[in-house]
Amino acid sequence: MEHRNIIRLLVAVAGLVMAGQPGAVELTVSAASSLTQAFKDMARRYEEMHPDAKVFVNFGASGVLLQQIAKGAPVDVFACADQETMDEAVKIGLVHANERRDFATNTLVLVVPRGQSVSLGHLSELTQAAVRRIAIGNPDSVPVGRYARRALEKAGLWEAVATKAITTQNVRQSLDYVSRGEVDAGFVYATDAGEAADRVRIAFEVPLDVAIRYPIAPLADAAHAEEARRFTGFVLSADGQAILASHGFPKP
Repeated sequence: MEHRNIIRLLVAVAGLVMAGQPGAVELTVSAASSLTQAFKDMARRYEEMHPDAKVFVNFGASGVLLQQIAKGAPVDVFACADQETMDEAVKIGLVHANERRDFATNTLVLVVPRGQSVSLGHLSELTQAAVRRIAIGNPDSVPVGRYARRALEKAGLWEAVATKAITTQNVRQSLDYVSRGEVDAGFVYATDAGEAADRVRIAFEVPLDVAIRYPIAPLADAAHAEEARRFTGFVLSADGQAILASHGFPKP
């Protein structure tokens, strides 16, 4: 009987010890839509390396994600597709300027449905009658849309092309429209085009007078600040950069 009581006591003590141990830290990352596949792999690899952490990634247009964070969404790390959005995050105090880092670059391209007969090799050719619908991310909240508008304005073509624009909520929606043949062309990143190479074809690389650089930063009021910095460090590490490279993202 005494032996049995000792066993019960040990089990009870063990239960109290286990109950007192903290569970896995749940880290929330908001990342640009173009990072979807890369950051899904990033999260899996990070969890393998750090079993004490669980990573949840929320994808969307960079501007929309910023609005969510500004309204109080519980986010620990922010990774966006342009400098302008991160500049705004710093300006309104959501991110500390000294903690932002560029971790990847990209290229703007025009894609068309694979098998399409219309030949496109230059922005000016988007004005031809055969091109009726063009997918362009909303420039007010979608970086790829801002890059596209910038290129078209520089070429003096924005007003002509805007009349054909099918405005999308993120770059993946633009890619989907082109993939399904619902538009004649669309502006996306080279990495997105690479993931849908069986459905879309790159017509040409869009010339830009600014580099497409992706910044990342832990949020100033992150609930899990240390974990947020550890994850940001992982994205910038050799392992993180290898994952990005496997998805077509060059180093900054």
